[in-house]
Amino acid sequence: MFLPRRKVRIETERMTLRQPAMPDFRDWACLRRESEDFLAQWEPLWSPDHLSRKGFTNRVYWAQRAIGNGSALPLFLVRREDDRLLGAITLDNIRRGPSQSGTLGYWIGQSHARQGYMREAIEAVVHYAFDRLDLSRIEAACLPENAASRALLEKCGFKYEGVAQSYLQIDGRWRTHVLYAGLRADRRGRTEAGV
Repeated sequence: MFLPRRKVRIETERMTLRQPAMPDFRDWACLRRESEDFLAQWEPLWSPDHLSRKGFTNRVYWAQRAIGNGSALPLFLVRREDDRLLGAITLDNIRRGPSQSGTLGYWIGQSHARQGYMREAIEAVVHYAFDRLDLSRIEAACLPENAASRALLEKCGFKYEGVAQSYLQIDGRWRTHVLYAGLRADRRGRTEAGV
């Protein structure tokens, strides 16, 4: 269980995963702006104040509150060798009781994609979720045509579970997603995607 005002840091081979803070604003806004075309096809429409300091302040406040009340674990990926922000990963919608589950979301700056950083981050967050948070199931969803994200989830041990029609609004339209899940005690073996 999370404690209020607790700082969460997860160390991986090359990165520190930590919650966002106000000093990150400039690096975050720059990385998001540089990667806008790369990210927009996979994300909900950005609000008019998406890259503003006020919008970022709201994100930091939400992250602190979510970590404090145990509803989410929003983390920035920071490369240790140069303290560079690479992207973000969030374990959201953490549900307790009979469910013991959460939903994984992530993004990476275009210049850092396909270098193994997100796989490293997902594996670390999944381990943390199962080991430290006592979750049993982690879900993830992506667009059917997002071959890179699908392959990444499968490399991280997630299994294809099905399709959710009109699951999220992406780039301004309701879009169908493919669903994946990682289980703490997974005995299913490989599953084949039907989409």
